[in-house]
Amino acid sequence: MTVSFEEYAALARQLSDQHRAGEQHAAAESARRRDLHAAVDYLQQRLTAQGQRLDQLGRAIGIDQPPAAPGPGPGTPGETAAWPGPPTGVGSPTAPSSGPPFAAGAPTAPGTGDGGSAGAAGVPGRAGVGAYPQLPVGEARLALPTAVSPAGGGVPAQRTAAADPVVELELARRMADEADRHGQQAELLAQRPVLLPTLSPLARAVAVYAACGAAAGVLVLILVLASGVGLVDGFTLGAWICAGLPAVAFFGGYLVLGRWGRPAMVAGTPPRYLPLGFLICFLLVPMAYCAYLLLVRGLR
Repeated sequence: MTVSFEEYAALARQLSDQHRAGEQHAAAESARRRDLHAAVDYLQQRLTAQGQRLDQLGRAIGIDQPPAAPGPGPGTPGETAAWPGPPTGVGSPTAPSSGPPFAAGAPTAPGTGDGGSAGAAGVPGRAGVGAYPQLPVGEARLALPTAVSPAGGGVPAQRTAAADPVVELELARRMADEADRHGQQAELLAQRPVLLPTLSPLARAVAVYAACGAAAGVLVLILVLASGVGLVDGFTLGAWICAGLPAVAFFGGYLVLGRWGRPAMVAGTPPRYLPLGFLICFLLVPMAYCAYLLLVRGLR
């Protein structure tokens, strides 16, 4: 059979086109793999930064980091640091025999190939770990291993479809975006104090000092009533009204702002507006006493 020059040239052109298409496919596959590796590196950097930020948030709110799980130490029985491999002797060639290896009535259970017993797989009568099925002599050579699905016995299990790297990376990117959004929300919440989080620092300080001054005003009314029945003399009442209770209210507001008015993510001590608090407390308590006197005189 002879091949003409035209047929040879057509075959050469076809081979050249196939070679060129293969090179283009290889170049496209190389570019796709390079893009996938770049996307994986970018996601790895994002996840690392997110982990560091979460650690900072945990330390800011007082959550201790969980200790790392101790790895298997050398010499630990039943543990190994490497990936488990096949047992010794599996796959080693054996001499062919004249009859089937696992015929009915065989006196020995199947082993691992090195002369040892098969362990749990060789114990008959146990559910799920029984010995290999005993087959007649004529059918021993025709028996093929089948994958058993959990739904029903003897039915071959369906193969899982290979995951698309592009789809998996897109899902990972969306999860990273969602984690960033929740992280920003957590940072915003961490920048707010526990006490009156919606108020500004100045309004919070005014509210705290005013509340402490009002509580001290209630104590002033109690002391006035006690003075009316003779339990407290006039000097003690005046000292508590002019100095004692205002000072207690001022220091109470100072401590409350330092304990519950500090955001978790703000370094240092937040402003407590000491002159403003001093003015509020040392004016509010005497004003409460004066208001009480005016009320009593008005009722009389």
